[in-house]
Amino acid sequence: MSGSIKMNEADDQLNLQQVYGGKCRFCAAPLRHRFVDLGMSPPCQTHVSRSDLNSVERFYPLVAFVCDSCYLVQLLEYVGPDDIFSEYAYFSSYADSWVEHCRRYCHDMIQHLKMGAHSLVVELASNDGYLLQHFIAQSVPVLGIEPALNVAKVAIEKGVRTEVAFFGVATARRIVAQYGQPDLLLGNNVLAHVPDLNDFVAGMKLLLKPGGVITMEFPHLLQLMRNNQFDTIYHEHFSYFSFTTVSAVFAAHGIRLFDVAELPTHGGSLRIFGRHDIDPAAVLTSRAADLLRLEQDQGIGSIDFYQAFEANVKRTKRNLLKCLIGIRDAGKTIVGFGAPGKGNTLLNYCGIRTDILDYTVDRNPYKQGKFTPGTHIPILHPATIAATKPDFVLILPWNLLDEAMHQFAHIRSWGGKFIVPIPDVRILD
Repeated sequence: MSGSIKMNEADDQLNLQQVYGGKCRFCAAPLRHRFVDLGMSPPCQTHVSRSDLNSVERFYPLVAFVCDSCYLVQLLEYVGPDDIFSEYAYFSSYADSWVEHCRRYCHDMIQHLKMGAHSLVVELASNDGYLLQHFIAQSVPVLGIEPALNVAKVAIEKGVRTEVAFFGVATARRIVAQYGQPDLLLGNNVLAHVPDLNDFVAGMKLLLKPGGVITMEFPHLLQLMRNNQFDTIYHEHFSYFSFTTVSAVFAAHGIRLFDVAELPTHGGSLRIFGRHDIDPAAVLTSRAADLLRLEQDQGIGSIDFYQAFEANVKRTKRNLLKCLIGIRDAGKTIVGFGAPGKGNTLLNYCGIRTDILDYTVDRNPYKQGKFTPGTHIPILHPATIAATKPDFVLILPWNLLDEAMHQFAHIRSWGGKFIVPIPDVRILD
């Protein structure tokens, strides 16, 4: 006898439900299927100060599930939004390419919706005013809603009117009473951050003006899976959306997603467009219909589609460690570029610490002088790279690869090279 017994699928599902006890945050069906297990990890933006290096850090399971009813990929709420977002280390303005992306969006929406001084734009999770500042420059009134006080203060100092609040039905009612309803309601990379998905989308329904438009941007689950982007899974990303599933979520609250654009940002994102479902302008476009059809053809509505992802993740981990260990064994030095949330998932899942990565650098002064969560890698000023001349730079925010290679093109002067970990490890001269 082999001495081991392999559980059948039914037993595996039963054990997942017994151990984790999770229910889908959209449809409340039991969560019986694991998407990927990334081990234990601390919240990704809890950068550690030097004085706390000897203190206990809290680690939580980083396990993603897929609902076999609505096919929403999701984490359980291991860490509440108050713990994650009340004070936040991510400032959008430090990513130049992202700010330019948002400037172009503002210009396009002003033209398309014919907005001006008579209009109102409301952004959910408006961060440091990185986007709304472009509407203000064109004399379009704005309101940002941002839960992190430290980040909201920066926006307010820029002249971006901002309310410090978590968004949902209660906040929507207050905003309507105080400011009125927006012509454009938007949110970039916020929908994934919402634990109470139904309350959030119901709040958007209440807030949106009749005849108004919603746009939301978020990474596309299909691209996450195709390109092995497992590091975009972390505790503050509660949900991961296909166009099929997000359409069902909004439809349940009286919003029809009538159009969608596929974007290159963050490794492949969607920009969805929604209107009240009774709005005669909410006519499904051909590209929305085409994407729904494509997702169905790919298998997005079958649980089998999700089963191969975890094996790809494990293979990538082994290949990355093999590459990094080989470089260090050859006597070469490696440092990091960036200290993003995705980087902390990668570092903790792969067990990459200062025995492999000497330090990482980040433009955000809020992170400089601190250490990465869990792995305690020093976060330094970008000028440190020129001073120490490392042999290799590991690009942790691989979605900003072009920006990073431009910013650090000078490493070629001493023979330095870049390492890109996702979707598969690559070394770039």
